[in-house]
Amino acid sequence: MPGPITDPTTSHTITVTEDSEGTRLDRFLASVLPGHSRSQIQRLIREGQVHVAGHEAKANQPVRVGQSITVTLPEPVDPTPQPEALPLAILYQDHDVVVVDKPAGMVVHPAAGHVSGTLVNALLHHLDDLSGIGGEKRPGIVHRLDRGTSGLMVVAKHDAAHEELSRQFRDREVEKEYIALVWGTVQAGRRIDVPIGRDQANRKKMSARARRSREAVTRIVRADHLRAFTLVRVAIHTGRTHQIRVHLSAIGHPVVADPLYGGVHRRVPGDLRAVTHLERPFLHAARLAFKHPGDGRRMEFTSELPADLRQVLDELKETA
Repeated sequence: MPGPITDPTTSHTITVTEDSEGTRLDRFLASVLPGHSRSQIQRLIREGQVHVAGHEAKANQPVRVGQSITVTLPEPVDPTPQPEALPLAILYQDHDVVVVDKPAGMVVHPAAGHVSGTLVNALLHHLDDLSGIGGEKRPGIVHRLDRGTSGLMVVAKHDAAHEELSRQFRDREVEKEYIALVWGTVQAGRRIDVPIGRDQANRKKMSARARRSREAVTRIVRADHLRAFTLVRVAIHTGRTHQIRVHLSAIGHPVVADPLYGGVHRRVPGDLRAVTHLERPFLHAARLAFKHPGDGRRMEFTSELPADLRQVLDELKETA
C-alpha cells in the first residue's frame, strides 16, 4: 500500500500496489488520505475530484494493481471562525448573556459547507466575550435553531454562564415556544410523546420510527384554524434535532414549506398559493424563558413573526 499523503493543498496521483488489489476505491483512498473520512472521500468522488486512469470514478469500484488515481483535495480552511460584520438583532445583553433574534437562512455555527456567514461569525463581530466550552467553532452556543428557523436564542458570554444555562436546558427548566403553520386541522392541547432518532435511509433527516431513538415531547398549546391550515403555538419539553418538524409530520400535519418532512405540496389551490412563496419552513421561535445564570431572576423574551411569515398569513386572510 502506498504511504499516507500529508500535503492537503495539491492534486495527488497515487499508484495502486498489490496489497490493495480489489479494495473499494473509497476505502482505499480513506486509508492513504489521513484526516479524510469515507464520507468525505465519497463527496470528492461525487464532485468529480477523483479520476482513475483519467476517467471519473465511482466510490464502489475496485482498484487494480498499477492503476493511477488522481485526487484533487480542496484548499484547507482555517477552523477558527472569524468575525464578520453581519446584521444581528440583539434583544438583550449584560455581562453574562446575550439574547438574539436569529434570522431565517443563517446557520448557527460553522460546519461543513458553512464556514462563514453564521451566527457565530456575527457574534464574534458584535461581542467581545463569548464562552469557550462549546469549542472554537461554537463559542457562546448553548442551543441551536435550524438554518430555516428564525427566532430567539440565548448565548453565553463566559464559561460559568454557559454551564448554568446548559444545566437548565438539560434539566428541562427552559421554556421554549414556537409558532408554526401546519397543513390540516389540529386541536390545541395535543401532546406528542414520540421518541426521535436518525433516519436510517436519509442521514439528513430525523425519524419517529428510528431504531435508536431518544425521548421527545411536544405539546400544542394553541391552535388557530385558517382555511386548510392551522396556526399553532408549540411548546417543546425536550430539544431533539428537528423535533417540532418531525413530530408534526408524524401526526399527519407537517409544517408548511418544509421540504424535508412533507410540508411542500405540488398542487395548491389558487386561493392558497400564498404558501408557495415561502422559501423556508413556516417555523419561528417566538418565546424563550430561563433563569439568569448570574442572579437567578426569571427572564422571558418574545419575538414577533418576521415579515416573510407575516405576509403569508396576511395573504391567506385576504383570500378567505
